[in-house]
Amino acid sequence: MNLKYIKIIAASVLLYSANAAALQAEEIAIWENCVKEAKFQNPDLAAARDKIDQNIAAKEVTRSAYLPQINTNFSESSKWQSHPAAKTIAYAYDITGKQLLFDGFKVSYDLFTAQRNINAARYNYDVTSSTVRLNLRTAFANLLNAQELVNVADGILKRRQQNYALVKLRYEGGLEHKGSLMKSEADVAQAEYELAQAKRDIYSSQVLLIRTIGRSNFQATDIIANGDFEVKDKEAVRPDFEKLAVSNPFLSQLIQKKEAAKYGYKAANADFFPQIYANAAGARSDNVWPPKTSAWTVGTSASFSIFDGGKKFANVAQTLATWKQTQADERSGKDSIIYTMANTWATLQDAIANVYVQKKYLDAARERAKISEAEYSIGLLSYDNWIIIEDNYVSAKKNYLSAQTSALIAEANWIQAKGGTLDYDKT
Repeated sequence: MNLKYIKIIAASVLLYSANAAALQAEEIAIWENCVKEAKFQNPDLAAARDKIDQNIAAKEVTRSAYLPQINTNFSESSKWQSHPAAKTIAYAYDITGKQLLFDGFKVSYDLFTAQRNINAARYNYDVTSSTVRLNLRTAFANLLNAQELVNVADGILKRRQQNYALVKLRYEGGLEHKGSLMKSEADVAQAEYELAQAKRDIYSSQVLLIRTIGRSNFQATDIIANGDFEVKDKEAVRPDFEKLAVSNPFLSQLIQKKEAAKYGYKAANADFFPQIYANAAGARSDNVWPPKTSAWTVGTSASFSIFDGGKKFANVAQTLATWKQTQADERSGKDSIIYTMANTWATLQDAIANVYVQKKYLDAARERAKISEAEYSIGLLSYDNWIIIEDNYVSAKKNYLSAQTSALIAEANWIQAKGGTLDYDKT
């Protein structure tokens, strides 16, 4: 076979392999799949789940005070005496148990507190999930924007190059001055810079999306966002913010913290009651093993602190202050939620309206640019007037894309303000 053909075939195989590898490395990211993956991999959500487990375990620790407390001991001791010389060994073992009968309901209050802490941790998970969704949606929208910006920048560059060719042609024909030609050259350079910048921005947007999903290997793949700029949750009619606030997980978390603080205050007051236990013990001791001599005791005991340096009074004052603080936090949190929802709803409506306006400007700028190019090419329009229209067209393209991206992010903020979690898109 001819060496020339061998080289061509080898080059074709290498090119095909390189393209296949590139296609294999490129991952198409769909929003729903990003959400599913983030639920299991995002470290903030993992930490929130662990917080729930911590509080469940803490409740079990508290519950153990209700159950019998049983202990056992074993001892072996040797004794020597000099006159007469002798050595004796004593063996003993015992088992003791006690059962709480009454403590002023302190353990009950502690259990109520522990359960409210579990509830608060679960609502904290929802709050974290809501924040993760906002961050994930923002990252996804920014990657969509970066990808589309490359297309916009590429289109602008091609148009600037066409404009430069037209101006150069007129300059060479003596119909345009050098300043116009230099301005067109600068426009091309600016367009080249913006295209290169847009391509670089894609990588940082990809890294942010991968990080928000929860992946640890940022270099594993090139991720491409597959989606559009449609705003689905438009909520055109102003909703009842007070009603929406009631189901917000952040407010629910504050309510559970308040309830936990209330029972913490009651538990602190219960410390002033005596603790009463039922006790039982059994023991055996002897000089031989196994010991034979037995002893058994059954009874009740009560303990009450007469003076502890004012610790109980200080604890009551501290828990009361904590309870009052959580009540204020609940009120402040509710007010903040209502304001945030009102503000983000208004921002969303503004963003949606702005997309419509910027689309109108883009359509008008495109039509003006088409007409002005034709007029400039035949000498009916001066360069200064024509380039202003061209610049406006370029700006209109960028402004429309920016408005679309802002609307997506405004929608994400509105959903987060309502308390929408990663499960929001299922509904």
